[in-house]
Amino acid sequence: HNAYRCRDSEETRRFYEDFLGLPLAGTLAITETKTGRKTEVLHTFYRMDDGSFLAFFEAPDAPFEFKAQHDFDLHIALEVDAPALQEMFAQGKARGIETRGIIDHGFIHSIYFRDPMGFLIELACYRFDPPFGFSHADVLHEAHLIRVARGEYNIAEIHLADAIERLIGRRQGSLSEDRAPKDPYRG
Repeated sequence: HNAYRCRDSEETRRFYEDFLGLPLAGTLAITETKTGRKTEVLHTFYRMDDGSFLAFFEAPDAPFEFKAQHDFDLHIALEVDAPALQEMFAQGKARGIETRGIIDHGFIHSIYFRDPMGFLIELACYRFDPPFGFSHADVLHEAHLIRVARGEYNIAEIHLADAIERLIGRRQGSLSEDRAPKDPYRG
């Protein structure tokens, strides 16, 4: 899991469970640290569809400065499908939550919200379906190799299309590993 501080566990629950739809899966009331120091901390866990968790610590007796973050400094990105992206965009606007997007990043569409602590939450939907037997990561890795081989900067739609074609060809045996682009990071 990833864990973050929060100011108010109930405020956090309303955002992550009621708005984002991540069920509150468990809580821990911590009254003593591993070193034996007395404390009062509420640790909450929100389950994601893949079985992992986002967790938050409310620790009233331990000061923590929630400072404004630039979008590039810290954000949490969660994958959703296209209908959920559209629905969450509309819900964010309807509830008066700071909502930005829908932004086309080439390989994904994204929307952004601020949670009660100011953390930026990105919901992202892939713009392509991987071929059977391959993952989104496989396609993005192959597109990266093509991009590097061509000396280009961004992964563009053409890189994705070429990557999908190469992976399908490789699966069908028409593209040998010898003809596949070399991974500059693996030699």
